[in-house]
Amino acid sequence: MVRFREGAGRLSLDFIRTLRYRGTIGSVEELPDVSALVGWITQCGPCALALDAELVDPTVVRDARSLREAVHELISAARSPGGVSSSSFLSRELVNRAAAVAAPTPRVDPSGALLWIATDPVAATLSLVARDAVDLVTSPAMERVRECADPTCGALFVDNSRPGKRRWCSMGACGNRAKKSTIRSKAAQSRDQGKGQGKGQGKDGSA
Repeated sequence: MVRFREGAGRLSLDFIRTLRYRGTIGSVEELPDVSALVGWITQCGPCALALDAELVDPTVVRDARSLREAVHELISAARSPGGVSSSSFLSRELVNRAAAVAAPTPRVDPSGALLWIATDPVAATLSLVARDAVDLVTSPAMERVRECADPTCGALFVDNSRPGKRRWCSMGACGNRAKKSTIRSKAAQSRDQGKGQGKGQGKDGSA
């Protein structure tokens, strides 16, 4: 069962989604502990080898969340008029430092399948996140980064649609909720109009 949201179009955008409902009073931390971080690495990273959460230093969670916020700041700055240069020195350094860590390396196993190997799968996968963020903010793809139209969501995604007018991070979630809300609103409006017309008529049906 998928626990973490994917589908933002870039690994770095999927990673910053682990702070759900960002900027609202209902924000939810999806990386509260080592087990959650290992779960994200296993689900969203390329390394297929099982990770033992008990062997991961708890401070790695703190560092991962710091990287997440640095990536978010970098991407937010890139979307602003000031550009990437308006991000803080600390955030850029955190991202650059993570990107410098060795990433997973490809290997072909005896069956011919592709495996991704890393001595430290957590650090290696976070390196991929940081490298993806650096690539994103310095590429034309930034022009396609959108914020979900649901004011309670705030998730960022890459709009790869041909017209470039995608509004929702997910049609199955935020888009579907908006659609249902519109339908309920129209239905309520129709009922109110019907009641108003009924009140304006006499017993014989005349106004």
